[in-house]
Amino acid sequence: MDYQKIIVDEPLPRVRRITLNRPDKRNPLSNELRTELFHALEAADQDPAIRVMIIRGAGSCFSAGYDLASDVAQDQPFYTPGGLGNWPRHVVEGFFHIWDLAKPVIAQVHGYCLAGGTELATACDLVYVAEDAKIGYPVVRTISPPDNQFYPWIVGLRRAMELMLTGDHMSGREAVESGFANRAFPEAELEDQVLRIAEKVARTPVDLQQINKRAVHRQMDAMGIRAALRAGTEMQTLATFTRTAQEHFAELRRNLTEALSKRDAEYGDYRTRDKQ
Repeated sequence: MDYQKIIVDEPLPRVRRITLNRPDKRNPLSNELRTELFHALEAADQDPAIRVMIIRGAGSCFSAGYDLASDVAQDQPFYTPGGLGNWPRHVVEGFFHIWDLAKPVIAQVHGYCLAGGTELATACDLVYVAEDAKIGYPVVRTISPPDNQFYPWIVGLRRAMELMLTGDHMSGREAVESGFANRAFPEAELEDQVLRIAEKVARTPVDLQQINKRAVHRQMDAMGIRAALRAGTEMQTLATFTRTAQEHFAELRRNLTEALSKRDAEYGDYRTRDKQ
């Protein structure tokens, strides 16, 4: 595939790195970009020379979320049955698609990691963040809970409830404290630290590493994560029919930037923080 929205390189032996490459738009996760991302991950998973993958974002951030200027129902990277809840079901299927790869996937997060960006990061096996990263799901303020309702599983009941009821973000340090991320580093050190960890992960042969990875996931399966996340897609779909969500969708269609700024203005964060 001739990649247009991502960059693929090998910074170390046995390490494949995928860079989300739409920095001018804060790396929005369009279906075109997601198609390239899944293709690159699958290619690395099948390449005998590769033992670990890294996902990072170009420019100022990891990803500010899905591409709201596009129609996410069109040209999805893999088939998900249509009808009500198509999009959240599609997102959850993608989450488990990454989980079920044989080889470990590392998220390298700096700057904004919002909405769909958080869903991508949580699909990875290891998450390393810049100390001043901003990680959150502001969509809960105007549309719905996450497409992939990972919060209770990753950060626990009380922290999940706080994030869901406020739409606030966590810093990289707070993300580590809550269990969202493994470790936080100064942004200037993040890349070198991630490569150091990737090199260590890559020392274990793939035939054993895939079982190590699967062993953890099987415990999560036994606790019901797959059934729970799939059930969550129905709650997400229901929320989009609320009056608040329908009014926000109309505002997004009229002017995307103004609608998102209006969403965050009362809270004084995200895109409105620097304007206070």
